[in-house]
Amino acid sequence: MRILLVDDDPQIRDTLKRHLAYEGYQVSVARDSRETFTQVSENRPDLVILDWMLPGMDGIEICRRLRQADDFPILMLTAKGTLEDKVDGLDSGADDYLLKPFQPDELLARVRALLRRRSPASQATALKFGTLSLDVSSRQVWSEDRPVELSSKEFDMLELLMRHPNQVLTRDTFYDRIWGYDFSGESNILEVYIRYLRSKLDAAGSPRYIQTVRGVGYVLREDVRAANP
Repeated sequence: MRILLVDDDPQIRDTLKRHLAYEGYQVSVARDSRETFTQVSENRPDLVILDWMLPGMDGIEICRRLRQADDFPILMLTAKGTLEDKVDGLDSGADDYLLKPFQPDELLARVRALLRRRSPASQATALKFGTLSLDVSSRQVWSEDRPVELSSKEFDMLELLMRHPNQVLTRDTFYDRIWGYDFSGESNILEVYIRYLRSKLDAAGSPRYIQTVRGVGYVLREDVRAANP
């Protein structure tokens, strides 16, 4: 997922970019309206994080113009906390509104929620990676022409990986997307399900695509020589 971060404060930009990149997002930055519109036209983002108070054109006007041009989610950041300010921000086209100061974990949760709300029409229903094929509507998986029987959670995990190939997904991302943001279950449940999923894919003759990135999470990639056992 590509995120455009628009803020003129270098400390905030650097901090948020670091947290977002750690979660596996591709992050580009802009400091003002000119850089924002250039970034959007050259590399359409999946989501924009937009500060209200910017030099020159403010975030409200930028938001209005972005909304006229595209429908990607926009998260507005601001210290303005009155009801009227919130109404102005949302009426300008923002999808969510986060008050400063905030904790990075809250911003990340808002980002994940906004990306989940994207129109289903924008989500591919037939996914392919290497020898693997996955059909979202029928919830079926094949390795070449061999069907792979997966449980509901195993299917959801594989779908998540196939929607983000070659992107390292953190443990928190799996817990958020598969079990729910407030998941507080067994600490090794992710490893257990990854082991189940790998075993079933192995039995169907699939290469070891799901690789462990120690201390971070998992990634789906074809460089099987670098795979962890």
